[in-house]
Amino acid sequence: MPVTLTLLHACFLLWTSFIQWTVSAPLKRPDSCPGYKASNVQRSDSSLTADLTLAGTPCNVYGEDLHDLKFLAEWQTDSRLHIMVYDKDEQVYQVPEFVVPRPTGSVSSDASMLDVSIEEEPFSFTVTRKSNGEEIFNTKGSNLIFETQYWRLRTSLPSNPSLYGLGEHTDSLRLPTSEYIRTMWARDAGAVPEKTNLYGTHPVYYEHRIDSGNSHGVLLLNSNGMDIKINDDDGQYLEYNVIGGVIDLYFMAGPSPMDVAREYSEITQKAAMLPYWSLGFHQCRFGYKSVEEVAEVVANYSKAGIPLETMWTDIDYMDNFKVFTLGEKFPLSDMQDLIKGLHAKDQHYIVMVDPAVAAQDYPAYNNGLDSDIFLKKADGSIYKGRVWPGVTAFPDWFHSNVQNYWNSEFTTFFDPETGVDIDALWIDMNEPSNFCEYPCNDPRVGDHGVTQVEISKHNIQDASPHVAATQALTLQPKVWNKIPHVHARRPVSRQEGSTGNGGKKKGLPGRDLIYPLYEINNHLGVLSNRTADTDLIHQGGWTEYDTHNLYGTMMSAASRKSMLKRRPDKRPMVITRSTFVGAGSYVGHWLGDNVSSWDQYLTSIRHLLQFVSFFQVPMAGADVCGFLNEATEHLCARWTVLGAFYPFYRNHNVDGQPPQEAYRWESVAAAARKAIDIRYRLLDYIYTAMHKQTVDGTPMLAPLWMHFPNDSNTLAIQTQFFYGPSLLINPVTEESSTSVSFYLPSSTWYDFSTQKPVSGAGKTITYSDVADTDIPILVRGGSIIPLRVKSAMTTRALRDQNFELWVAPDADGNAEGSLYLDDGESLVQDGTSEIRFSWDGLTLKMEGTFRFETKLVLKSFSVLGDDVRTYRLDEGLDGPWEHGVGDLELL
Repeated sequence: MPVTLTLLHACFLLWTSFIQWTVSAPLKRPDSCPGYKASNVQRSDSSLTADLTLAGTPCNVYGEDLHDLKFLAEWQTDSRLHIMVYDKDEQVYQVPEFVVPRPTGSVSSDASMLDVSIEEEPFSFTVTRKSNGEEIFNTKGSNLIFETQYWRLRTSLPSNPSLYGLGEHTDSLRLPTSEYIRTMWARDAGAVPEKTNLYGTHPVYYEHRIDSGNSHGVLLLNSNGMDIKINDDDGQYLEYNVIGGVIDLYFMAGPSPMDVAREYSEITQKAAMLPYWSLGFHQCRFGYKSVEEVAEVVANYSKAGIPLETMWTDIDYMDNFKVFTLGEKFPLSDMQDLIKGLHAKDQHYIVMVDPAVAAQDYPAYNNGLDSDIFLKKADGSIYKGRVWPGVTAFPDWFHSNVQNYWNSEFTTFFDPETGVDIDALWIDMNEPSNFCEYPCNDPRVGDHGVTQVEISKHNIQDASPHVAATQALTLQPKVWNKIPHVHARRPVSRQEGSTGNGGKKKGLPGRDLIYPLYEINNHLGVLSNRTADTDLIHQGGWTEYDTHNLYGTMMSAASRKSMLKRRPDKRPMVITRSTFVGAGSYVGHWLGDNVSSWDQYLTSIRHLLQFVSFFQVPMAGADVCGFLNEATEHLCARWTVLGAFYPFYRNHNVDGQPPQEAYRWESVAAAARKAIDIRYRLLDYIYTAMHKQTVDGTPMLAPLWMHFPNDSNTLAIQTQFFYGPSLLINPVTEESSTSVSFYLPSSTWYDFSTQKPVSGAGKTITYSDVADTDIPILVRGGSIIPLRVKSAMTTRALRDQNFELWVAPDADGNAEGSLYLDDGESLVQDGTSEIRFSWDGLTLKMEGTFRFETKLVLKSFSVLGDDVRTYRLDEGLDGPWEHGVGDLELL
């Protein structure tokens, strides 16, 4: 095309986009919207309802105002209040209950800790705590806006509030309170940057009121894209700006932070209990070129004397990155030999599976076509994007045939006799990620016109023109540069303004599913960029626009079922990247493609605590030593020690960078041996904490403020955390430093390494001469810690080791603790033991239930203090007993 015509064509397109933008730009400000008027207010013993009618001329700021709404408040338990605002005809999309089951229950409002009141005109509602009249949610002063593709709801907050949650993010644990936006839109978020939307969506926040000492939680159960704004420019407030769905709020009364977590677990469903071995040490790398290299890594760990529980393989094992295939350098017979060798030594093996299926003539794709399970465009053709193998199709997790399809692929490819006999599963790229920039008219063509039938994951710097100039983003196409936010509507090849079918709770017809007028602060710009197009319609009529944030969790649920189909009697472990509310009931979560840097070593702590403490996803952890960039020896040593106190403990790094297995440096190997020794001796302690979280929702890890809610000094601390109920972890926080200063709340404390008391409670204290192999661990007074008497090279061998107890008396000389025992892997246990220990200064007592058969014994117990005393026990774990210290031998 002649240059002049090309220039004229470009100018015309720019002018057209400008005209479209100016025509569609809102003519009114949200603050000018009329709000609603309540009528027909009805209060029963357990509910409050009202009709809402638009109170004036529609403002139509980001769509058309809905004229008639419904308000519903339900007292479900004494601590949970459910409030909804929804359209009269119930056409507006609601999260399907088969994806996120709703909690049930009904109690009298008189029995509840919370009350709700309505002001009729302009409509507002207020949720209060009955015990002190505290307003925990108050929408007065800001009119409700409810339109076809936008709604806004604002609650006032006290000044300088302590807010937590609203993930997934890597921002501060205690959220900023001025000019802060949390955007909810799942995306492939390499390098996990701060102040952006990341892989998962968890629109729940915990708030702690230091003046009253009370905590509460608020969940918005909505899967649409949204901006949650926290600001103080018009008084302190939190404001939801959502591009679809209904207002579906759950209020959790607490009143303690741990109460809020437990109450939230009743909404999300309880987290899945994972196998004992999942808490072992894991190794992976993107870039293992052959099965021989993988086997060599396993052998090197053994040679170095570093326990390796599970070996992982990234997509390298596949034939040109096609799921459910093996590559030339990973032949089936050699893979089976590798896995048999691991199993013979009580070790485990895991591989990755992505959702995108290569659109090529091979069984996984052909079977998908036969089952009709791939996402389709409006014309009935298969929707295609571009991921690792090139052009790909994406499963529709709403499809009635998709579970059978997924089961069949798993049963065939992972068959224990004829396939790859994995022990657990890793799923990735399930936001879903798509390397093709919107509108992706031809997924075979790269973003700069280069045909890319296949993207080489091994030649990273040649694979994509989008590789960032900075070292932090010198990686593979997993991490794409941010493109400018799209402010102007532009012509696209597909029909503009395509819509869903409409229908009961499935979305209003006539919506623009590509360019909603309200633009959330998505880091990648337009909603469909580098993911599935948002105007795709799933089987059943649900739109991708409404359900995008559910894709990863629906894949997680399907994958868990497929793993159960393979081994019906064993607890499945599935580790995923993208998550939504309730994901922890199916899977664990690794924290994504982080960076080998000191700041991300620290960031990992607050990122981790979000999932374990707030979102009820207990099996979580960051890639130890960092995934992207080159890890230094010092950083890797420190991170290996810190990672020993993540629930999910895995070393993983990117191709194109030096390998970072723990045996590569002697200082890191020493750190690994020492850290894993401590972790494994404590494995039953943390396994007990994990079990408790799966039963009642008590977080197995927690920030300090959740244990010391009345201490204002703890509210912003984000580099210390509790590991289980009794151990305070205090990592070194400064690069190249051998000392660390940290806050010690008022309590009784003991040093884990010396077992002696630590002074300075209520102050900041300093530990000096902290070697790379060490991390300060403090034991809280009042605790009894069960430990194995020694570690082992595998968790199976560890389970043959006897126990000992550490008794850490509180200021009154008392202590208590617990121990949960089972077989470590069965989905349904033949028998379990839930044991309680208590100490009153003179007598040690063991009580509980004892249904797990074991010949193991408690060899001894030690009373921590200035003069540590250790007593011989040699007592079994099969029944209650008690002993006075005067009757026992002092060792």
